[in-house]
Amino acid sequence: MRKQSVSGEKTKLQGLKRRQFMKASGAAALSAGVWSEVAAQESRSANEKLKILCVGTANRAAANIDGIRNENVVGLCDVDSNYLDRAANQFKGARTYSDYREMIASEADRADAIVIAVADHNHAPASIRAINAGLHCYCEKPLTHTIQEARLVAQAAKAKGVATQMGTQIHAGGNYRRVVEVIQSGAIGDVKEVHVWVGKGWGGGDRPATGETPPANLDWNLWLGPAPERPYAPGRYHPAQWRRWWDFGQGTLGDMGCHYMDLPFWALDLRHPVSCEAVSNDDRVHPETCPLGLTVKYQYPERGKMPACELTWYDGNMTPREVAGERVPGSGVMFVGTEGKMFADYSKYRLFPTDKYSKYEAPAPTIPDSIGHHAEWIKACKDGSPTLCNFDYSGALTEAVLLGNVSYRTGKRLDWDAKSLKATNCPEADQYIRKQYRSGWEMEKTV
Repeated sequence: MRKQSVSGEKTKLQGLKRRQFMKASGAAALSAGVWSEVAAQESRSANEKLKILCVGTANRAAANIDGIRNENVVGLCDVDSNYLDRAANQFKGARTYSDYREMIASEADRADAIVIAVADHNHAPASIRAINAGLHCYCEKPLTHTIQEARLVAQAAKAKGVATQMGTQIHAGGNYRRVVEVIQSGAIGDVKEVHVWVGKGWGGGDRPATGETPPANLDWNLWLGPAPERPYAPGRYHPAQWRRWWDFGQGTLGDMGCHYMDLPFWALDLRHPVSCEAVSNDDRVHPETCPLGLTVKYQYPERGKMPACELTWYDGNMTPREVAGERVPGSGVMFVGTEGKMFADYSKYRLFPTDKYSKYEAPAPTIPDSIGHHAEWIKACKDGSPTLCNFDYSGALTEAVLLGNVSYRTGKRLDWDAKSLKATNCPEADQYIRKQYRSGWEMEKTV
């Protein structure tokens, strides 16, 4: 079911086995001039079940597995044997692994796709191995742990022609579609300012002075993966606290930025900022843990007919109670236009001033309702149809999100050259744009 180019000779589609036919179907085959044969088989191919590998089996990963459970789960990987055994009981025919490198190497020839939902620092090394093996790839947000990784993974996916989707599930919701339509209709005029905030805080703390022997069910070395070695400490990393540590996560911005910044990215056609500046009320930049609160200002250039725009992010103890003169709840987005304002969150939106928009009628829907975030990706794997959170879109979103933390860690406003992945005024930012990997866990190159 991996998309590969095929010749225009119609006879080559005759007699193909299941995997060969499914590889030949989809957009690549259609563009090669074999429409009639593919169309004749399309309904049957759509009913074929994907053979899927799963990296991570609990918590967020369990929700993703639930989203694809009607397909054929053939491989399960988890560093925690308790989680792995629980998942294996649900999928009796799946082979089990503790090392995703081994699973991908062993199972890629009989699998079609992979779902990755583990700690951030393992996203890119797992994704690029799977993509290089020709597997369609679904990966949780943020897409990667560093900016460079996001660029490399997106480039690999494009080069290999696989179907991709990042786990920003709310993108499939109806409210986000309606917000995009209203903003792009010009209902509040030109948007030159947008605010995004999340009242949540992943940060703080110091590394434990001593470590302990990991429990028998946890392979601590495999959990660390590409990260520098450190002793296991109960309750400080696995399973729930890793987001606050730079070696494994990217704090609140990394956790929630791809969900909430996704909306202005979509509505305002944003991609790469030209500058970024982050501040916090923490006394110092901690070398190991993320800040308890952060404010980040991104400057975006003109995009077609859309004017230059400033996007401001707030989280943790810097979350505002009032934005653009309006009292606001704990999380949301505020678009500020030349004619009015819009507040939006996952499920609703409101226009301001309320008296001006009391009789406002939204434009007729133009963005089709989603068949479901996971279903959209599954369909793309089978027929080459597009996904809205593909790695080209979500890679650029992830790059922008993570740039805020790079600015914070350097303590400087960054002039950003997205093409070269360089902060032109701050060479010391390079150490946070890219990173070193433990031996054996490096990012694979795509050929």
